[in-house]
Amino acid sequence: MTPGSNGASTPEDDDPFGYLYADGQANGAQPPSGGYGYPNSVNRVRPVGTRQYGQQGPAAQAPKQQGTYGQPNANYAAPETLPGAAPTASSQLPGNRGGHGGGGRGRGPNTKGLLIGAVAVLAAVVIGISVAMLSGDDDKGDKSDNQADASPTQGQTSEPSPSATNEEAPDDEAGLPALDAKALRLDGGTVQASEIKGAKAEGGVYVAGFNQVGAKVTWTVDGIKESDTYRLYVRYGIPGVDADATLVVNGKADSRPFGLKNFGNLPEGDWEKGWQTSWANVNLNKGTNTIELVCNEGNQCNANLDQFWLTEDPPS
Repeated sequence: MTPGSNGASTPEDDDPFGYLYADGQANGAQPPSGGYGYPNSVNRVRPVGTRQYGQQGPAAQAPKQQGTYGQPNANYAAPETLPGAAPTASSQLPGNRGGHGGGGRGRGPNTKGLLIGAVAVLAAVVIGISVAMLSGDDDKGDKSDNQADASPTQGQTSEPSPSATNEEAPDDEAGLPALDAKALRLDGGTVQASEIKGAKAEGGVYVAGFNQVGAKVTWTVDGIKESDTYRLYVRYGIPGVDADATLVVNGKADSRPFGLKNFGNLPEGDWEKGWQTSWANVNLNKGTNTIELVCNEGNQCNANLDQFWLTEDPPS
């Protein structure tokens, strides 16, 4: 050993891994026989540049061995890269249409969700329309139920509303009084007459002279079985022109005129064709009552009177 020399200088002494390099191999470096590091680790160490990647060769088909700690195993291949392998969970995620690593296109629009939302909106609209229609039908029903009856009711008996009718005086079997006008008490110029045809009173006799202020007919009604509201019917004749009078029951005058109108729109001047019927509600007491039809100031009384009768309210 020469001065300054520590002994034979060989590549393997200087660098235990010199055999991995080309210059080390040229100087005769050899791998150590005992190995280095972890068990079996040196046996798999190869010189730089000798490993081949991406090729099917013996090395790719060799059994798997544990690699050096902290380094990937050269023989390992991901399962999904092998022919016929099933795709991994990540490749099956919604929107991941590419290969492993997310190389495909991004997630597309959720058309199924949009369709469900559209159906829900449509259903809500249909339900709303149905409810509105049902509510509308209910409102119509309420309105029809709440409409006032055109006929006078018990609550309106203090002010009866005359109206036209085609009814005739009932027979005696009805149980309520009916009387020809000629049998009433006549005052203020009223008289019996029979010149105009069409009166239904016996013999065609009616009451005339009612067309002057103070004219009056009085009916004393007997046999009312109970106090209640009844309908008073009057058959009269006019020459096609509206008339009216004042109705007085048991001394109380009605505030509204009793209508003797031309309800049938009959031609003017024809008394024979002008016979019609009107009615009003009256409150009568049990027993005897007095009903008067009077021509007062302000009334238009140009009418002939034929028959008077009572019925229940409403008529049975």
